[in-house]
Amino acid sequence: MSASPRAYTPDSPEAALKYAVQHIQPDRAQLVEGTIRPVSRSWSHESTIDCVRAAIGATVARLTCVSGRGDLDLPGSCNWYIPDLAVVPEALTTGAGALLPQQTLLVVEVTDEFDGDTDRVVKRRRYAEFNAPLYLLVDRQERTCTLFSAPSRLGYTSTNGPHPFGTPLHLPAPFDLELDTSDF
Repeated sequence: MSASPRAYTPDSPEAALKYAVQHIQPDRAQLVEGTIRPVSRSWSHESTIDCVRAAIGATVARLTCVSGRGDLDLPGSCNWYIPDLAVVPEALTTGAGALLPQQTLLVVEVTDEFDGDTDRVVKRRRYAEFNAPLYLLVDRQERTCTLFSAPSRLGYTSTNGPHPFGTPLHLPAPFDLELDTSDF
């Protein structure tokens, strides 16, 4: 005899909302300041993400990390993000569920053609507040790259950029590499 499925009982409205967003079918969705947003990307958007992944791939492997688009929870807020790319230690990827921004080594967001302000303003502020150590903003509307580091509750305290596409951008430790941005 099989066990009956356990009923879901939310601990809070935040937990209920995040549970619902994780179970939207057939696509994925994220919460941005309490608004449910489907995650769908154009081919040009995906191409830019692939360029970043290819440029950092060897270093990610050397660091025994994984790069991907896994869920990031921002506990205590009405936010549940699916970054365009995040680099996390491989050891953290064995369990089910979301990670926290502070568990990443790098978060990358690529602006889409309709709403760059979410990545430029909202996500930058929230990633800093939740201690993502490095936030790379690839702004396809402005054709620039900016690296934010040294997070605090008030925002990132160090900014490298914006640099026009084609300008190499240094990713500090643990990456310590020059990111070629000419194909973005």
